[in-house]
Amino acid sequence: MIFATGNEGKMKEIRMIMEDFCEEISSMKEAGIEIDISESGTTYEENALIKARAVAAHTKELVLADDSGLEIDYLDREPGIYSARYLGEDTSYSIKNANLLNRLEGVPEEKRTARFVCAIAAVLPDGREMAVRAAVEGRIGYEERGSNGFGYDPIFFVPEMGKTTAELTEAEKNQISHRGKALRLMKEELRKIL
Repeated sequence: MIFATGNEGKMKEIRMIMEDFCEEISSMKEAGIEIDISESGTTYEENALIKARAVAAHTKELVLADDSGLEIDYLDREPGIYSARYLGEDTSYSIKNANLLNRLEGVPEEKRTARFVCAIAAVLPDGREMAVRAAVEGRIGYEERGSNGFGYDPIFFVPEMGKTTAELTEAEKNQISHRGKALRLMKEELRKIL
């Protein structure tokens, strides 16, 4: 299986969650597929399929891809599908997080609702395609907390855990995360047809 990403943090999560389904999971880089993919879709599912199709054109393996984002209700669900490109692709997440925290300054806790959303798409060697979506609900905190995880994890607070996703252990995060939920859904769907 090839996963259409070059993000090492993401690959670590994917390997942990999918280890009981597939022993060998390569990133596109590890598979020697180095292509630029333009995420021009208007939904998480469209972007995930665009990535999976682009990589599938270079291999006969099962290809998975994801697209995920942070949706903050008070900010009209920004940054949404533009989460990775929010404030520019090369902008550090500490700057992105600080910007979001500044925009929410003075906003009471009950209006800081947010969710991480993840769509996983699969393109099978025979050309069949499918996509699933999952989310984890939470709130935006008041400061960055925690050093585990990556991206927006330090500002995403999960009330039932009493921590940000950057304060969770890998095992805790994989149990509740949007990507973990979506990967488990995809595993169920693939097991039905493979």
